[in-house]
Amino acid sequence: MLTLKQFLIVCPLVFLGGFTDSIAGGGGLISLPAYLLAGLPVHNSIATNKLSSFMGTSLATYRYHKAGYIDWKRAIFCVIAAFLGSALGANLALIIEDRIFRIILLIVLPLTAAYVIFGKRLDTEREAYPKIRTAVLSSLISFVIGIYDGFYGPGTGTFLILLLTAVAHLKLTEANGTSKAVNLATNCSAMAVYLINGKVLFVLGLVAGLFGIAGNYLGTCMFDKNGAKVVKPVMLAVLAIFFVKLLTELVS
Repeated sequence: MLTLKQFLIVCPLVFLGGFTDSIAGGGGLISLPAYLLAGLPVHNSIATNKLSSFMGTSLATYRYHKAGYIDWKRAIFCVIAAFLGSALGANLALIIEDRIFRIILLIVLPLTAAYVIFGKRLDTEREAYPKIRTAVLSSLISFVIGIYDGFYGPGTGTFLILLLTAVAHLKLTEANGTSKAVNLATNCSAMAVYLINGKVLFVLGLVAGLFGIAGNYLGTCMFDKNGAKVVKPVMLAVLAIFFVKLLTELVS
């Protein structure tokens, strides 16, 4: 049974996660720990987070599309690759037991925290590749990150932006727009897998999703290259709390 306390923990953090994700990616670093901090099992947390993230990312994708940041001729290949990768990752996640998953998270969390602290946004434009090469590189990146997003998820948007700018040489605005379309596909694909396996908590996910939509709307209105600086301290605080909670549960 869900409790009011769980809604009070999850919904504000999903709002903050949506705001963060729409500006710099990485909103899952806040939203997924929110479900786990509320005391939900790992697989239910990941599955329900996919539902609320899907709702918020849908709005962000639409707004970036309207702004002209998504080249759909290229993005459609990225979306297909990410969809397949995410389904593969979600099926891998379902195989792993809850306790083992938590141990894996204890390894992943310090790495993601180090990334948040030391990672730099690659906002300098590089010489563009030929269209075919750009499309192939972007699709490969989307497939690999799609596997990660289906399996775990937090940081997906940020990793996509960084790799699309550094490896595929997309402009920052195009990378951000493409990452939203790709992230929408990975959320949809993984969510389908979790729905089939009965892991999604619909009431909590839908309510939290409305908060995520509000956060994404506010974030897309404030999009600029310095936006990530605002949310870094919040990301690190949530990661630290989440890490201590997981460690305490495993030791006890």
